[in-house]
Amino acid sequence: MRPLRIAVCVKPVPDPKQSSSFQIDPVSKTLVRKGIPLVINPLDRHALEAGLRLKESAGGNVTVFSMAPPAAEQTLTETLAMGADEAVLLSDLHFAGGDTLATARVLAAGLKKMGDWDLIICGAESFDGGTAQVGSQLAVLQGLPWITRVRHLEREDDAHLLVTLEDEVEQRDLLVQMPLLLTVDSAVNQPRRLSLLGILAARKRKVTTYNFNDLGLDKNTIGLDGSPTQTRELFTLESSKKVEMLTGNPQQIVAELFTKLGL
Repeated sequence: MRPLRIAVCVKPVPDPKQSSSFQIDPVSKTLVRKGIPLVINPLDRHALEAGLRLKESAGGNVTVFSMAPPAAEQTLTETLAMGADEAVLLSDLHFAGGDTLATARVLAAGLKKMGDWDLIICGAESFDGGTAQVGSQLAVLQGLPWITRVRHLEREDDAHLLVTLEDEVEQRDLLVQMPLLLTVDSAVNQPRRLSLLGILAARKRKVTTYNFNDLGLDKNTIGLDGSPTQTRELFTLESSKKVEMLTGNPQQIVAELFTKLGL
């Protein structure tokens, strides 16, 4: 079978283990990422693993794309250590604060700059946003059909994939034609662990970086200003817990409990 050109979109997200340190900028209403370590979004690890397995089974090339601040370069180096052939960082202050659509526009421009793709794979959603919108928006911008929440995929022939998806109603097996975009969830595979040889090899390789000028984007369509979705207000929910001990015999306790519950 012919080699595939596979693109995998990866989002570096704040380390979930540091969630107690998360802060929101009061002006932009976006997450303050400075000082918080970045890790690969968990579902994006599954997306990369899916691409790598397709490459290993029938040949091809896997390129990782990410819109992120410069500090994410180290995170993208990890994707090279996992087995990606190339990593592309789309980074510029013009991109900062973008919503899902603005992010998809930047990713689409990066993908276009690198040529045509047989398959684009994304994680179904991100840890820090959870909107599950970027994949479908990117597909529309690329003019591609898309399938979400894929739980299994394999190569059928030069032009087709077999995919399995499951929703609240049923599980379906589909024969789909490339090019297309898929989003995957955690059931699709178990991401591989990093190897020492992979880490050492990745350190010798360079992450390709493109900025605003490289991609030829309209600044009015990207970043915070180009985002149709705007956060107007944020607040912290305050909750308190109170313990009250009920005493007496079982019948008295039950009767008092019913009274307190309004029953």
